[in-house]
Amino acid sequence: MKVIILAGGLGTRLSEETRLIPKPMVEIGGKPILWHIMKIYSYYGFNDFIILTGYKSHIIKDYFIHYYQQYSDVTVDLMNNSVEIHKIKTEPWRVTMLYTGQNTMTGGRIKKVQDYVGNQPFLLTYGDGVSDIDINALIECHKKSGKYLTLTSVKPTGKFGALDIDSNGLVRNFQEKPQGDGNWINGGFMVCEPEVFSFIPDGDDVIFERAPLENLAKANQLNAYKHYGYWKPMDTLNDKNELTKMWESENAPWAIWSKKEILC
Repeated sequence: MKVIILAGGLGTRLSEETRLIPKPMVEIGGKPILWHIMKIYSYYGFNDFIILTGYKSHIIKDYFIHYYQQYSDVTVDLMNNSVEIHKIKTEPWRVTMLYTGQNTMTGGRIKKVQDYVGNQPFLLTYGDGVSDIDINALIECHKKSGKYLTLTSVKPTGKFGALDIDSNGLVRNFQEKPQGDGNWINGGFMVCEPEVFSFIPDGDDVIFERAPLENLAKANQLNAYKHYGYWKPMDTLNDKNELTKMWESENAPWAIWSKKEILC
């Protein structure tokens, strides 16, 4: 299956970083979060990606065009104007970058990839969130459901610490990151049948998370895979710093591929 990644948004809540680069290219430990997401899928054997670009799309395009040169051993012969690749140290990825418009909404971007996907199921996620999700278990859940779309549902932690205070002002308990309101939300990491495209009307202003998903639910074609493990979106600079700290301390739950690479 092809992996479709939404990577065209403005990332306004992370403006400290996204004034110069698109949000999926904001780095965690020296690598774009987009790279981390792709490594998750690649760990499970999915290496055919379609990146749906928009805002500052040329930065994503340049990154992958020059990717193999950055991480391979090369000899540059300036006199003969040639480059010799000695040893390729890159992933076995096939990456298609599809420019879907500067201001196109999520549904409009997904609709534009239909011709590239054809009549085959595909994987779909956002370019700003990481997880230790088991992709194989997600796909199995989707197959058993028989529905057109399965999304990964997660329970995010609260944004602020929670205090349990008695009537005298004594703090009886403190939770740095409480569970939040306890509701399940859409965490991305979706599996889609090609029939999903019929629920997305034409137009750049279509928001996938509104009418398309709402109508799939009304048609009893929307399934949820409950993920109880780690999941984290990178919405703010604090999120970025938290993810970077976890990566640098070698305590990144989403880096499921790292143990395999160490063993190899």
